[in-house]
Amino acid sequence: MMHMRNFRLMLASAAFISLTGPAFALDGAALMTKLNAAYAVSGATITYDGVEVDGDTVTVKGATLKVTAKPDQTVKIGDVTMEGVVENDDGGYYVETVSLPDVNITEAEGSVSAKNIAIGGMSIPGNPAGGTINDMLLYESAGTGPVVVTAKGKQVFSMEESEGNLTRQESDAGFDFDGTLTGLKGDLSMVEDAKSKDAIEKLGLTSLSGEVTVKGSWELASGNIKLDEYAFDFANIGRLNLSFDISGYTLEFFKAMQEAMKTAEANPNKEEANQAMGLAMMGLMQQLTFNGAEIRFDDASITKKALDYAGAQQGVSGDQLAQSLKGLVPIMLAQLNVPELQNQVTTAVNSYLDGPKSLTISAEPANPVPFPMIMGAAMGAPNTIPSVLGVKVTAND
Repeated sequence: MMHMRNFRLMLASAAFISLTGPAFALDGAALMTKLNAAYAVSGATITYDGVEVDGDTVTVKGATLKVTAKPDQTVKIGDVTMEGVVENDDGGYYVETVSLPDVNITEAEGSVSAKNIAIGGMSIPGNPAGGTINDMLLYESAGTGPVVVTAKGKQVFSMEESEGNLTRQESDAGFDFDGTLTGLKGDLSMVEDAKSKDAIEKLGLTSLSGEVTVKGSWELASGNIKLDEYAFDFANIGRLNLSFDISGYTLEFFKAMQEAMKTAEANPNKEEANQAMGLAMMGLMQQLTFNGAEIRFDDASITKKALDYAGAQQGVSGDQLAQSLKGLVPIMLAQLNVPELQNQVTTAVNSYLDGPKSLTISAEPANPVPFPMIMGAAMGAPNTIPSVLGVKVTAND
């Protein structure tokens, strides 16, 4: 009797598994439908030859990216492999890794190659038209391996790797993001214009080497976007960093901007589309508030080289040109009728030209400034903008 009971339990279990198995199997076509619905928000779609499912791995065959408003413009991707795919309760999907094929494009003038292209932790929303963080097409990481560009048989640009990360803040309040492009190398020796070639050689820019870094955050409720770092750092040139802080860039603002762009792209009358887009952007800008911004350049020898080169073009030394600029700057600024800023800039330029280290232009208003106020000042009293935004110019700090 005991053996018979166990046998019946085994049969019941097998029947249950056979009945429930198909319900839990991944539907590759459904996944692609949801992915395309998410891409459609930004005006694009993915076509493909077929979808194969093997456990939690989905392979998209012959994928091609198309811009909805420009169907003749396509980007052939190839076979895309999605691993660790899980369907969520809301009808969306989570994909552990997305691997794209290497890029190898060769034409008569040159070639482009990129390897190890991958996305990690991609979330495909069940309802991309919703208004929450879970209704956005997101990723946790994305990057590539080596990228190489050649022209006329010679390598003119290369990059060791790129990496981007997107991290959800606590309670899904927003995102923190960062990215890097490392091992950047450029070869400008093939520039053919004689004047440009001479300048490149005199400035020591025949070979470029550096990296790009990005770091910031986006808080959804207030629409506060902080770009703490957007830096271009190149050897023997310097480091240029841009940062800004604005509010009002909410999820609703983002979706409204996407809709405006889609409408403009769909309009065959480009002049009319551009005018409509401009008006839409003007309307959206009314919702933004300026909190601060900064541009900073840290010199790594390029300033002296530039002065020497520019001075030689005028028959003077670099030091003589620097002295001339010191006298010219206050004269030019006097026409703007901003005496306080004129004194700051003159002092900063004099200090920088005497010993180039760093030059910083910052805008730090005492209180956040609505964009309509900035636009009003620009049209009515442009000389008040520096005081409205709290503009400061400093050097070597």
